[in-house]
Amino acid sequence: MEKIFSHPQSLRNISTHYCAGCGHGIAHRLIAEVVDELAIRERVIGIAPVGCAVIAYDYWDFDCAESAHGRALAVATAIKRLRPQNIVFTYQGDGDLAAIGTNETIHAANRGENLSVIFIINAIYGMTGGQMAPTTLLGQKTATTPDGRDANLQGWPLKISEMLRGLAGVKYIERTSLHSPAEIIKTKKAIKQAFENQIEGVGFSLVEILSTCPTYWGFSPKESIDWVRDVMTKEFPLGRIK
Repeated sequence: MEKIFSHPQSLRNISTHYCAGCGHGIAHRLIAEVVDELAIRERVIGIAPVGCAVIAYDYWDFDCAESAHGRALAVATAIKRLRPQNIVFTYQGDGDLAAIGTNETIHAANRGENLSVIFIINAIYGMTGGQMAPTTLLGQKTATTPDGRDANLQGWPLKISEMLRGLAGVKYIERTSLHSPAEIIKTKKAIKQAFENQIEGVGFSLVEILSTCPTYWGFSPKESIDWVRDVMTKEFPLGRIK
């Protein structure tokens, strides 16, 4: 019988540490598939974040570096400028990219660094216990907003993609999701576009991916997928942003 699925060369065949229903594993595989399809495995360098994906390098079978919390784009900028022949990408969550790393994000984008950014947004801090993230939705309950996020106290959800859209150095932004097979296919296309942009020297590209955190949302994996589809996408609409 013909094999329907093949294991990407750029993805190690090891057990995952992620919680059941987490989207990181899907995103990791999509990146590995894109790297293989573009035949850049010997050129690519991934920058792992601080957060649940802090050991993303354990899953990818290509060169990776680790950065301090929020500094992935600073590290990526240095590597890309020193080794412009390499394809450099960051993989960051909303606590890493949109909180402690907001400064690095804005200025790397504003400089138009020729980088690819994979931005996983699940509206909560997963690794440290489920605290409010910059992207937490109004009314959403977390460890630090037990009564729900209140705009008068904590402000509104931070929309990184819309904020970066106006910067001249930014060439491509798309928001996708992992809540259905159709959306996963769109996510892979967007990731591929971000890598192709870098290969062609286009400039700064970012793919924002809506993902799940069943553990700290307090939902089942199925309920988490439904919440992304029915709630998150209303606050963070899917599609090409720039």
